[in-house]
Amino acid sequence: MHGDDATVRKILTELGDTWAVVGLSTNRARAAYGVAEVLRRHGKRVVPVHPKAETVHGERGYASLADVPFDVDVVDVFVNSRLAGAVADEAVARGAKAVWFQLGVVDEAAYARTRAAGLDMVMDRCPAIEFPRLRRP
Repeated sequence: MHGDDATVRKILTELGDTWAVVGLSTNRARAAYGVAEVLRRHGKRVVPVHPKAETVHGERGYASLADVPFDVDVVDVFVNSRLAGAVADEAVARGAKAVWFQLGVVDEAAYARTRAAGLDMVMDRCPAIEFPRLRRP
């Protein structure tokens, strides 16, 4: 498991409320759509990042992470594992505080690079699953 409980808690509660969700579109059948709604219910500003740059949950979308014209605290990654490393590198370059790779998104080298750059990171976990766990002792 990549990202211990203390790191999960820190990302979800301390590092900021602006989350760029890479791979988020208007497709309600995709996991990103539902997880974005959970993030919003927990007070996060969810910024969609998808090539279509669609508005999702009332928030304007951007075609790439580089196009987002304001600071992003956490980059939540819903793309294929072979593409995820490049997204993590973009998150580091733009000054994000943390990167979160969703369930099934695994790139050991990207994890190591991101952590070496000083960012907190969680890999192969889902905030929609982790939020309820925060309430347990």
